[in-house]
Amino acid sequence: MGKINTILFDCDNTLVLSEELAFEGCADLINEIAAAKNVPLDKPFTGESLIIEFVGQNFRGMMLSLQKRYGFDLPDAELDEYVRREEDVVIAKLKEKLVSCPGVDDVLARLAAEGRYKLAVVSSSALRRVQASLDKVGQSKYFGGDVFSAATSLPKPTSKPDPAIYLHAMEKLGKKADECVAVEDSKSGTLSATRAGIKVIGYVGPYKEAEREKMVKILTEAGAVVIMQDWSEFDEILAKIDRGEV
Repeated sequence: MGKINTILFDCDNTLVLSEELAFEGCADLINEIAAAKNVPLDKPFTGESLIIEFVGQNFRGMMLSLQKRYGFDLPDAELDEYVRREEDVVIAKLKEKLVSCPGVDDVLARLAAEGRYKLAVVSSSALRRVQASLDKVGQSKYFGGDVFSAATSLPKPTSKPDPAIYLHAMEKLGKKADECVAVEDSKSGTLSATRAGIKVIGYVGPYKEAEREKMVKILTEAGAVVIMQDWSEFDEILAKIDRGEV
């Protein structure tokens, strides 16, 4: 038996199909901010264009990147207010339409029944949003409150690819990196866990067929030790990692 005893799950597009809904919600808000700050966008942002560029980052991280790119300033208090507004908009969309990623509920139920692994969620998204997502699809019961947010759980908010949230989660759980496996669907998330010393399963299931080959390459280059196309592959992949084969 190997050393792995803890599985750390990203939330958005790993446990729940939330990215498209979330990015739709924040695109309108970003366009509003751009207009208010006289930012010369080539064309308005859409949910799809934001996903391509910022998948895996939270709203605060996106806004910090956009401020640098376009040279405008958002005072901390103003940014905090936009972050709160974005949470409200996105949570409303999630409560209305959110569903689980195909196959993951069966995996979670089986892992919980076996009781061999500690299960936790490690996300860039705000804790309120993550909890709303888990509650909506009935997954909260699997994590016992072990839900960690780069936007909320840390003394200073950050976003993946910063490894801080994974380091924080391991500290709170009393785990070491070689006891953990992370499941991530984005470059930023994969980099975050890898930089924390954790082996990563790169999950490409939610991506459209035309994008999957590109994402396999991106996640592998970011440090994923193995790629998972579908949650039906999870048990076999985890066993390989546990045996030290990858």
